[in-house]
Amino acid sequence: MASLGFKVFKTKKLGGKKKYNLENPADRKSYFQFKAGKEIADIRDYLRKNTFVAFMMGKKNSGKGTYTKLFAEQIGPERVKHISVGDVVRDAHREIENPKTKKALVGWLKENYRGLMPLSKAIDALVGRTTSTLVPTELILALVERAISLDGKKKAVFIDGFPRGLDQISYSLFFRHIMGYRDDPDFFVFIDVPTSIIAARLAGRVICPVCHVPRHPKLMRTKEIGYDKGKKEFYLKCDNASCNDARMIPKEGDNLGMAAIKDRLTTDEEIMRNLLTLQGVPKVYIRNTVPLTEVKTKIDSYEATPEYHYYLDSKGSVLVKETPWIVKDDAGVDSYSLLPAAPVVALIKQIHKILV
Repeated sequence: MASLGFKVFKTKKLGGKKKYNLENPADRKSYFQFKAGKEIADIRDYLRKNTFVAFMMGKKNSGKGTYTKLFAEQIGPERVKHISVGDVVRDAHREIENPKTKKALVGWLKENYRGLMPLSKAIDALVGRTTSTLVPTELILALVERAISLDGKKKAVFIDGFPRGLDQISYSLFFRHIMGYRDDPDFFVFIDVPTSIIAARLAGRVICPVCHVPRHPKLMRTKEIGYDKGKKEFYLKCDNASCNDARMIPKEGDNLGMAAIKDRLTTDEEIMRNLLTLQGVPKVYIRNTVPLTEVKTKIDSYEATPEYHYYLDSKGSVLVKETPWIVKDDAGVDSYSLLPAAPVVALIKQIHKILV
């Protein structure tokens, strides 16, 4: 896939601590205050009386939910709502199948659904959907409106997973008008993550067989590492104390690799390229990588994604070596991957320019 061509957003800043541990919530908060404290304060102040609608546009597994979560963590979760269209559809499916919740949902849809397809057929399409078929867009809009209204308070909303198809692009342009009762500023957030990173994230993921928390031996390790002498391989031990150092196992389905999501990635990129030409709506550009030639001037070293390597010492104890993860971007350029915090600094600063 071709590069989207986004420029690198400079997050490097003199002063502060020599190194922030971006996996530690307290240290992460200090990092964000150092990098974007004024912008965070201004956005918080703005959201006391105002809201916005942001469309998170990125390929599958590009980090849309992660970036939104970190934004909410710094701005305040009571002011920000993340709506995953996929989750909304799955939740609605479960409600339809449960006699105790079906009546309330169908009743709400009868009052709020608008579309050429009869509601009964739209619901049938929801229940009978597959990975290759889409739920009617008009039904999705109604379900998203319901998800927003159920919150009870007006919050800034991040929409994750819409538009999903090329035929839904025109709906997204008028989303806030379709929602009717909202009169928020709206904008698109475009996330550029190389295919090589998505492929690497899919390859080798593991989960705890007890609590099902996901990790990645190469990119997101646990504190404790084990070694299987029989298989001569290293493995992660779950950090959750209640799991008693359970050995993490390969995530089901990941053996299919990129083949399982190739068509989805192609569609996601085509949608983004169409929307990048859109006039009249502000845009935010997030890039996950920094070319090696720009690393020293654009980022601080601790903002780079670490890659973990495992060794045994002479006593048989596991040693871990950490190096910056070098990947090729979609233009074939050797680059550092970034930890989520750095792109979120870029997100905060660009949203600040739109709102304040």
